[in-house]
Amino acid sequence: AVSTVRCTDPHLLARAAYHLGNRHVPLQIEPGLLRFQHDHVLDDMLRGLGLTVEAEQAPFEPEAGAYQSAPHSHSHSHTHGHDHPFVRLPAHS
Repeated sequence: AVSTVRCTDPHLLARAAYHLGNRHVPLQIEPGLLRFQHDHVLDDMLRGLGLTVEAEQAPFEPEAGAYQSAPHSHSHSHTHGHDHPFVRLPAHS
């Protein structure tokens, strides 16, 4: 199930998106609509802002996000949990 917020007030919808994003919630953003994986705690938070939230079965296609890899990028799987020993290079004369 997903939670869907429909709202014609762009300021109120932006506030909802801000608060959900602040909680790192994957979010589908459409004109007049926000959608996220159903969570009753988040639903109650949004109702507290004055929004109507509906739990429903619907397709969920969240935004990719600013930090997710784009098709042309590469991953950095190198871990940094090891030491890089100091290596003394010979002096130049």
